Amino acid sequence: MHSDTLVARAREGDKNAQGKLMQLWYKRIYNFAYKFFFDHDLAMEASQKTFILMHRNIGALQDPGRFKSWLYTIAVNCCREELRKNKAARSRSIQDIMPADGEESHPWEESRNRNENPDELLRHVELSDLLHQCLMELNNDQREVVIMKEYEGLKFREIAEVLNLSENTVKSRMYYGLDGLKKILEKMNITKETIGYEL
Repeated sequence: MHSDTLVARAREGDKNAQGKLMQLWYKRIYNFAYKFFFDHDLAMEASQKTFILMHRNIGALQDPGRFKSWLYTIAVNCCREELRKNKAARSRSIQDIMPADGEESHPWEESRNRNENPDELLRHVELSDLLHQCLMELNNDQREVVIMKEYEGLKFREIAEVLNLSENTVKSRMYYGLDGLKKILEKMNITKETIGYEL
C-alpha cells in the first residue's frame, strides 16, 4: 500500500493503518533517537513517546505527503524533552553497545556485511563508538541537523520544515556541525589513516 494512502487511512482512525505506520517508521525513529542520545533506554523512551503522540494526533495532520517531516518534528521534540529530563550524560563502554547473545543487534550494525571477520567487526564497533561520542560533543542544534542529514538522509528542505527554520539556517548548522566534528577528531589525533575509514 502506498505510504500516502496508509497515512490517509490512519488519519481517519484506522488502527491497522496506524500500526503499519509504526512498523514502517519505528526503526528509523529509534535510529535517530539513539544517535541523538547514544543511549538505548533514552532512545526507546523517546521513540515510544513519538508513536504515542503520532497515534493521538495524526487526525490533525492536514497533508499526508508531509507525514515524514511531521513525524520527525514529534521525534525531535520528544528527544529534546528527554534530554531536559536526563541532563547527566552517561558514557557508554564498548561492552554496552555490543549485543549480547540472543539480543537484537544495534541499528548501526545492521548495514554492515554479516560476513566480516571479528577483527573488522570490532573495528567498526570502535569506529561507531568513537563517532557517536564525537557527535555528543556537538551542541544540540548542530547534532540534530547532522544526524537528520548525514544519517537519516533527510533533505535540507525537510529538515527546515521539521525544525521550523529557514533552509539557510539549517545549512549553516550543518556546516558548523561537520566542521566541529572534524576539529574534535583532529584534537583526538584521529584521521582516516589512523582508523582506515573515510570520515
